[in-house]
Amino acid sequence: MPRWLPRAMVLALALVAVFQLGSWAFHQLTGLLINILIAFFLALAIEPAVSWMASRGMRRGLGTGLVFLTVMIASAGFVTLLGSMLAGQIITMVEGFPDYLDSVINWINAHFNTELRRVDVQEGLLRSDWLRNYVQNSATGVLDVSAQVLGGLFQLLTITLFAFYFAADGPRLRRALCSVLPPARQAEVLRAWEIAVNKTGGYLYSRGLMALVSGVAHYILLEFLGVPYAPVLAVWVGLVSQFIPTIGTYLAGALPMLIAFTVDPWYALWVLIFVVIYQQFENYVLQPKLTAKTVDIHPAVAFGSVIAGTALLGAVGALIAIPAVATLQAFLGAYVKRYDVTDDPRVHGHRRRAPGTGLVTRARGVWGRLRTAESGASGGGSVGQPGEAERDSAGESGQGLAEERS
Repeated sequence: MPRWLPRAMVLALALVAVFQLGSWAFHQLTGLLINILIAFFLALAIEPAVSWMASRGMRRGLGTGLVFLTVMIASAGFVTLLGSMLAGQIITMVEGFPDYLDSVINWINAHFNTELRRVDVQEGLLRSDWLRNYVQNSATGVLDVSAQVLGGLFQLLTITLFAFYFAADGPRLRRALCSVLPPARQAEVLRAWEIAVNKTGGYLYSRGLMALVSGVAHYILLEFLGVPYAPVLAVWVGLVSQFIPTIGTYLAGALPMLIAFTVDPWYALWVLIFVVIYQQFENYVLQPKLTAKTVDIHPAVAFGSVIAGTALLGAVGALIAIPAVATLQAFLGAYVKRYDVTDDPRVHGHRRRAPGTGLVTRARGVWGRLRTAESGASGGGSVGQPGEAERDSAGESGQGLAEERS
């Protein structure tokens, strides 16, 4: 056995063990890494506000705390209003449930000639095995929901703490990162950081603007229909539809439909039609223009980045995909060498055609051949016997040829 073989085998086994250990640690820390990534983009989003306050003499930690406090107060106020609205509507629905049930029973009795009574229906529901199983499953599901709520609160606290540290200690973090790089690389890192701040802020600006437009449009509809809590529902639709990817539109439209149904079932149908129409307008008209203006990427690239982010990281990837791709595109665009484009018609979308290949030219040629055939058919004479016009033209050509020879 060669002397190097045992050492090579030990080294190969050590590399395999290190790879397995690293893979296991990465899978265990995936949740933490995603939280850190969300916190980093959140810190980039509030960086302009924190830098503005720091430039006017305020400490970065205090400025970051004020920004987070403002966001928390606004979120708490919105959740409180939404909770009171939902509680009021649930109480109204519970109180009016007997009347709804009586109207349904009367409709069934009138159309199907039955003799149902509300007391019989209530007793049948209370004695059914379906209701007993549903209550048992709901009791078990309450524990699961409680655990998920606690886990979500802990995750939100983790993201908030990391975002606060990233925003408050942003200059220190940049200095620490640049201290391990040569001067040329330091300028590139700082430039990439600045681009990321601008693109993330532009993305949030576009989302906030679309949320404002969506909220105003839905508020006008709900106020016109006389649906209660129209301002709160409009804010709900604007925020949820823009900042929760993929399913945000359906969650945003479900609540106004439910509240409108308590007023009039036809109102719920009108709300559904309006939500579908407005969503198409937003997807094909409003969102591509605003995204291209603020984030400066093509709408097709934005759409593809959202799909790729969803496939990689789920809802989080869909939320941060556009600012990440915009940052990468702007950073790499500075290092791609560009040339002057030739003044060719095909560059501007015009095709270069050969003479006589145009549609109008070909149509004129066909029409001319048809006219020639019609004139020849109307000139008279049988096959082999030319008409009078043809004989005259032949005689004139022969006379001219004789004169030319002489």
